[in-house]
Amino acid sequence: MSGARQDPASFRLPVDEIRRGFYTDAYFNRTKRILEQAGRGPRVLMQVFQKKKALLGGMDEALAVLRLCSGRESEAGWERGWESLEVRALFDGDSISPWETVMTIEGEYSLFAHLETVYLGSLARGTVIASNVRRAREAAAGKPILFFGARHDHFSVQRVDGYAASVAGIRDVSTDAQGDIWGSRGMGTIPHSLIAAFGGDTVRATAAFADLYHPQVDVIALVDFDNDCVGTSLAVARELGERLRGVRLDTAETLVDRSLQEEMGYFRPTGVEPELAFKVRQALDGEGFGHVKIIVSAGFDAERISRFEGAGAPVDAYGVGSSLLRGRNDFTADVVMVDGEACAKVGRSYRPNDRLEPVE
Repeated sequence: MSGARQDPASFRLPVDEIRRGFYTDAYFNRTKRILEQAGRGPRVLMQVFQKKKALLGGMDEALAVLRLCSGRESEAGWERGWESLEVRALFDGDSISPWETVMTIEGEYSLFAHLETVYLGSLARGTVIASNVRRAREAAAGKPILFFGARHDHFSVQRVDGYAASVAGIRDVSTDAQGDIWGSRGMGTIPHSLIAAFGGDTVRATAAFADLYHPQVDVIALVDFDNDCVGTSLAVARELGERLRGVRLDTAETLVDRSLQEEMGYFRPTGVEPELAFKVRQALDGEGFGHVKIIVSAGFDAERISRFEGAGAPVDAYGVGSSLLRGRNDFTADVVMVDGEACAKVGRSYRPNDRLEPVE
């Protein structure tokens, strides 16, 4: 995404609360007050980095925090500090190396001391998600990854999580909030609960979905309710015909699908496995339903996707959830220059990066 920055307003930051330090570690808030009370206004160069090979995410939100929330309180109200800062940064979607400087902030330290907790948190979460998504997309060899992470974390992070996923190339998200910043809408299949509400009848539930939403929404049948993905896929395809866009296999990891039990018994491959995808594809093609796509979900991550691709499994898309949200990409900010002179804790020093671009 190099070359473009996201509109700061799109992040809908709680500006007043960030300005007063509500989300900030107390010691940064106290540092700001000490400097202001002492009348000290050193001009510092703050350097931001992390320690892994990663895909950068969260930068545009971090810049929005600096742009909208730097400054100080005065008798006249909030005095903006952004215009007094010189900020250089990489772009969301840039590949980054361990210890590479991703951003520098230069200016009077008291104008942005209270923001360190917030902008580092934005970078940490955004980079975790962007990096995880990139690994999953690389494993999928060009096949779509469906971002199903919403239910695995607090709802308040959906907007920025979805944006971080989009930085890494995701185009299909499950909630409107996940797509809000970059202009997409939530998509998805029917849930097991809808099938249960139709008395466990997957065909009736999927037909009801199609009657209401087709053709505006792709009809994807969830076919593991009876632990018979082959039989249920065929039953739904026979009923819906061309209206059926795809089937989703979501077998629990403790079960062996009925179509595999005679061959494999009640042991691995439990859950969704390449063998099951082959069985469903063969059955659909055998009755002329070659247009029906196969989507797999339930516990997928980059390694599992790689295994499916290595086996040549006839999968058209992967639904991936919590694995895209997990991990660590901690960022650190250090003052490395004060009033034009080197000044940093032992072990840290200024590391210029020619890739940084000025943020206007």
